Amino acid sequence: MKREQSPEETLARLGVRVLPPPPNGAHYGTAHPQPTTTFASPSKQPNVELVLAEAIEPTPIDWLWDGWLAKGKLQVLAGQPGTGKTTLAIALAAITSIGGVWPDGSQATAGNVVIWSGEDDPADTLVPRLIAAGADRSRIYFVKGVSEDGGKRSFDPAKDMGPLSQAMERIGDVKLVIIDPIAMVAVKDSHRNAETRRDLQPVADLCQATGAAGLGIHHLAKGTVGREPHERLIGSIAFAAVARVVMIATKTPPREGERNERRVLIRAKSNIGPDEGGYVYNLEQIELSEYSIFASRVLWGEAVDGTAREVLAEAESDGERSPREDAKGFLRSFLSEGPAAAKEVQAAARGEGISLRTLERAKAELRIRTFRVGFGKDSVFQWELSENNTIDRHAHHRSPLSGVAVYGDGGGQWSGEAGNSENREGG
Repeated sequence: MKREQSPEETLARLGVRVLPPPPNGAHYGTAHPQPTTTFASPSKQPNVELVLAEAIEPTPIDWLWDGWLAKGKLQVLAGQPGTGKTTLAIALAAITSIGGVWPDGSQATAGNVVIWSGEDDPADTLVPRLIAAGADRSRIYFVKGVSEDGGKRSFDPAKDMGPLSQAMERIGDVKLVIIDPIAMVAVKDSHRNAETRRDLQPVADLCQATGAAGLGIHHLAKGTVGREPHERLIGSIAFAAVARVVMIATKTPPREGERNERRVLIRAKSNIGPDEGGYVYNLEQIELSEYSIFASRVLWGEAVDGTAREVLAEAESDGERSPREDAKGFLRSFLSEGPAAAKEVQAAARGEGISLRTLERAKAELRIRTFRVGFGKDSVFQWELSENNTIDRHAHHRSPLSGVAVYGDGGGQWSGEAGNSENREGG
């Protein structure tokens, strides 16, 4: 009678080697060995390792901002020109750097922030916005370049995620990493799903390896009205598929009693939490007197219910606008709180996909005034809305989020009930 083979003998005959669990119990995601099943193959072939489900310890999502920014995960923030996507990202960086208060009133855990921007200059745009937002600049790092083979070169987000991960590990305590724009990660055609997924994977791996919440800045495609919000990101659907949370920044028409468009940050997709709801916000221009420059910052408003599809439908009820109308809307919004340096306006418009030629035509149609501030080499040209396009700065404004501080001390709160925003002192 033929002896029945044991399971171990059967696996051995098939070329499968089962490793025993560690003596102190199974661990996943740690330095301890895991019980794995290795399929033997020729020496030149890679080995595939399988992990037993019972060896994986369930863990909850670790949120930097509950429901919005998950540690170790990639998120994407997208929007049309003029919505202030980069300024929103800077606001989130500022809150993280000081352990401030999120728009929902919850307390942030302070940590370091790493920012790579392929569009805006840190010196004349991003750092001024950080100062305006009340950030702790000793906790915020900009990716400057890469040292290689005895020389230096520009950082390439498509191939330098590994070295960036090592740099973040050396810094330690990095809670947030911002990639602006995330489309620069795509090496080839960003409209090809499979290729874009492969290109985005190193970014997702970076977040997982460092434990930082990743935030990629992206644009919405034109001609996509009526489609699912997360399908409207420019390029491949992979940008939305790889991201665990997709947020969309948009502008809705003024409501009764209001004189300006309302900006809304809304969740469009989430694999790990709620996928609707958001917050009203506004952009404010303030003067940094110490540096004689102007910078924009975010003022948060009330919570908004509903889905991204509903909010976008309201925003686009009159159909998509022409590029020049987009540029005019951008200028009205950007200059709504007062004059701004022409260089900063142009840089922000470029970041929103508005060409300089279109911007100049919109500027002429709005009769925006240009004037010089200062003398000699320190002088700065500024743009200002004409009287026909300004808002009533004497209207009463109040914040519906009483006691909620955006930048840690009760400042920077806004409500659009009676028109445009004003900064409110105190909590």
